[in-house]
Amino acid sequence: MISRRFIRLCEEYYNQLGILNSWDSSFQIQTIAENLHIPWAIDISEDGRLFFTERSGNLRVIENGTLNPVPVYIFNSPFVSTGEGGLMGLALDRDFLSNGYIYLMYTYQENGGLYNRVVRMRIQDNTASGEEIILDQIPAGQNHNGGRIKVGPDGYLYITAGDAGDRYLAQDINSLAGKILRIGTDGSIPPDNPFPGSPVYALGLRNPQGLAWNNRGVLYASDHGETAHDEINIIQPGGNYGWPLVTGYEEMQGYDFIKPVIQSEDNTWAPAGIAFINSGPRMGQLFVSALRGNVLLAITLDESGTQVVNVEPLLQGNYGRLREAYQAEDGFIYLTTSNLDGRGLPNPGDDKILRLVQ
Repeated sequence: MISRRFIRLCEEYYNQLGILNSWDSSFQIQTIAENLHIPWAIDISEDGRLFFTERSGNLRVIENGTLNPVPVYIFNSPFVSTGEGGLMGLALDRDFLSNGYIYLMYTYQENGGLYNRVVRMRIQDNTASGEEIILDQIPAGQNHNGGRIKVGPDGYLYITAGDAGDRYLAQDINSLAGKILRIGTDGSIPPDNPFPGSPVYALGLRNPQGLAWNNRGVLYASDHGETAHDEINIIQPGGNYGWPLVTGYEEMQGYDFIKPVIQSEDNTWAPAGIAFINSGPRMGQLFVSALRGNVLLAITLDESGTQVVNVEPLLQGNYGRLREAYQAEDGFIYLTTSNLDGRGLPNPGDDKILRLVQ
């Protein structure tokens, strides 16, 4: 049970940021799967199957409300799950029901070094096969792997890559680290990418783990600060977000770095998955799952989607570290916990996939 003293301390914490505190989230919360190992990403097919990754290397599926005990696929060597690396992002193809394509990002070891790659596989009868590498040699490390994959409104794949623990790679246009990447679903480079012939779409990021678009096509990305100063950024083609030269709202003379739409100031959220809510009473809000913050942040934006009006903490401390935030076509919102990642305090049944009914 959460003590009143703890609640009061959290209220003071959020009041310092000008954030409205909310302990009544007005959600019905259901646990739809438990005893998982660091469920990282979710996507749901048009026929209602919920696919998700476990960072340990399992691709799994929930069908008709039941978790299939047999993984869709288990990744093996050269795949490795080490530090913050492992099996991370996933995205289903727009035509998944006809072509069966799924896109995944994972960590592997080669010649003593760590890398991340994006692969395409085909799922048939809840079994995946035919691994095809479509983007390779993304720098990886024990920390800062990014890992999110989304299919954008334009049909291209958007991928977040962390700086892999080498901060200056984020400003190196020839490196894939510390970037938002954009490729075709076959691995090709879109002709309108801001750097010709390169998958780099935006740079100067430390450890981005979330991507979401609003209904106007504005792209948001979460990013972990070095010490606090976590960010939610609006991603622009060719945009430079300043890491490691600046953080938060800092400026540097002679550089035109893009400032975040909101940052955590001197506090730490460790923002991960994000979802733009497009239906229900929370319509128009940006939901951000926070790891260190143990909270789901509901960010209200103005009509343009470029200015923050209010931030409301939901589920503060109730479920521990939250990794994914995903809204399905039916309006349900899904979250995953990451209390078994070595940095949390596991609750009974962890890790879990939660469903929020508005």
